[in-house]
Amino acid sequence: MQCHKETKVSSSGHIERIVLVGNPNVGKSVIFGLLTGRYVTVSNYPGTTVELSQGNLRLGDKRFLVIDTPGVNSLIPMSEDERVTRDILLAERPYTALQVADSKNLKRTLMITLQIAEMEIPLVLDLNMEDEAMDRGIVINKKLLSDRLGIAVVGTVAPRRKGLKELKEALLRPAIPKLKVRYDELIEEYIQKIEKLLPDSGISRRAVAVMILSGDESLRYWLKEHLPQEVIDEIESLRDECQLNYTLPLAQIINDIRYKYVDELIRDVISKAPTRKGIVVSYLENATMRPLTGIPILLLVLFILYEFVGVLGAGILVDFFENIIFGRYINPMVSSVIDHLLPIQFFKEMLVGEYGVVTVALTYAIAIILPITTTFFIAFSILEDSGYLPRLAIMSNRAFNLIGLNGKAILPMVLGLGCGTMAVMTTRILETKRDRIIATFLLALAIPCSAQLGVILGMLGSLSLKAITIWITTLIGVLFLSGYLAAKVVPGEKTEFFLEIPPLRMPKFSNVFMKTIGRIEWYLKEAVPLFVLGTLALFFLDKLKILGLIEKGAAPVIKGFLGLPPKTAAFFIMGFFRRDYGAAGLFSMAERGELNNLQTLISLITITLFVPCLANFFMIIKERGLKVAIMVTVIVFALAFSVGGAINLLLNSFGIAV
Repeated sequence: MQCHKETKVSSSGHIERIVLVGNPNVGKSVIFGLLTGRYVTVSNYPGTTVELSQGNLRLGDKRFLVIDTPGVNSLIPMSEDERVTRDILLAERPYTALQVADSKNLKRTLMITLQIAEMEIPLVLDLNMEDEAMDRGIVINKKLLSDRLGIAVVGTVAPRRKGLKELKEALLRPAIPKLKVRYDELIEEYIQKIEKLLPDSGISRRAVAVMILSGDESLRYWLKEHLPQEVIDEIESLRDECQLNYTLPLAQIINDIRYKYVDELIRDVISKAPTRKGIVVSYLENATMRPLTGIPILLLVLFILYEFVGVLGAGILVDFFENIIFGRYINPMVSSVIDHLLPIQFFKEMLVGEYGVVTVALTYAIAIILPITTTFFIAFSILEDSGYLPRLAIMSNRAFNLIGLNGKAILPMVLGLGCGTMAVMTTRILETKRDRIIATFLLALAIPCSAQLGVILGMLGSLSLKAITIWITTLIGVLFLSGYLAAKVVPGEKTEFFLEIPPLRMPKFSNVFMKTIGRIEWYLKEAVPLFVLGTLALFFLDKLKILGLIEKGAAPVIKGFLGLPPKTAAFFIMGFFRRDYGAAGLFSMAERGELNNLQTLISLITITLFVPCLANFFMIIKERGLKVAIMVTVIVFALAFSVGGAINLLLNSFGIAV
């Protein structure tokens, strides 16, 4: 039995760190949650917009800080997320790295393991999703793999907490993997030359030298902080000198040697067992990715989503909360209490008037938006956990190629249906700045958030199939035309499409419940204060007679061009505070019969294409910079009113009834 080289906890005052690393979609965040519990903090990694989750873990009498890093496909970074993960290991040597892996894809896993071994960082390997591997007939000999790697290897099924006890025990005995890859003799010679010029860091000099030879440009900033320019020039000269001896890029040669090493490693540790996957599941896994069968499945999913969110959430539940809970009980009771306690008319109107905090802000946020948001979050969590979303990315790749992106862009787009603000953050998964700018622009333009979408679905329910078709066709047309033009204007190259496809699985009730509760909590903290702020702004604008002036000033556009009542100007103004606030206001007007069918359709097209909300605007500034945020907002604002007005003129000119 291999004697593991164990790393002891530091006797100094600081808390030792356990850094979670792994490929995307391997259950790393679930493992993080099981280890740390609910008490976690989220903060940006210094100098970046990448957020990291941190939490405490107590094992016996020892306490650790656990850091959940972004998913990586390589520790030679291709994106900001991957650079942050690499930098955490580079900056300060952790007590141990915990690599969470997908048991179904051991080759991809061990490519990361090999790089960590080269860094000489203590490691524990967690083979997660063991049940899914068994369903595919994949059996891994964990004991033999542990012997070959020289580290503890544990199997887990995170949603069932299976293997968690063994994982915690293994974290107390991390070891440096004993994998040693030998490259070509000439490459090894240049590795040694570069090693001698490098400073100490949290990882081995050999690992840094291999990264440099692999063409890791992101290391340049780190080198500038630690070395004089003449030494950096010498290192880069050695790298270029080595490359002159090969016709293929050094990165490809190094990767090919690693792949060969990993193939030999796993040959003896993987065996095949009879598959436990059913015929129906196997058929669906393939059918959801083929356009011929995938499009009907997508339409079925959208129909179920409409029934659940649009009919149940925006119809039945909104009616119950708005008309019964708030209409019959809360608003009359609050009005009665305020009448007795607040004799001053100004404050009465501020709380329960036409633009009152209770009658408008809380009614919109809780009675209208919350039921819609909740049903959408439930549906989205089910789609997320089922493994359907990556399949949608595969199926949509060809369509996204038309606008200069690849299928991976569907993931931020779908997340945008939950919250555009969070979706802007997830554009980090796209490899280039160009792709991230285009995706951010399209999210701001044509992807309604869950609350807004739910309100829209509720309004569409009262319209004809023709009106719904016009709305959908307009949005898709604007999305693809704008994306196509943006791809021509924004500089940069389109990236290739690579995406790991998880198996279809039955979502766990506990996972869906916890995700939904967490997202509702986030919505209440983020949205309700903005609803209150927006309503107070409307109230004071109304009291100062500014709202009336804005309505008059906007009349040529709102009434003349869009054909909408002047009152809708207020809801477009508030749409900037919260796009769903504006949609909720239009929803109320439609319910009261203040909008005819054509006006409802035009208002829906305009508010869907309207500028992103204030929180989204700030997130774009944070992620893409002020210049991009202003450009996106101005372009989206102009497009929303131009398209809405053009459709209004077109339908009226041809006498098309909706």
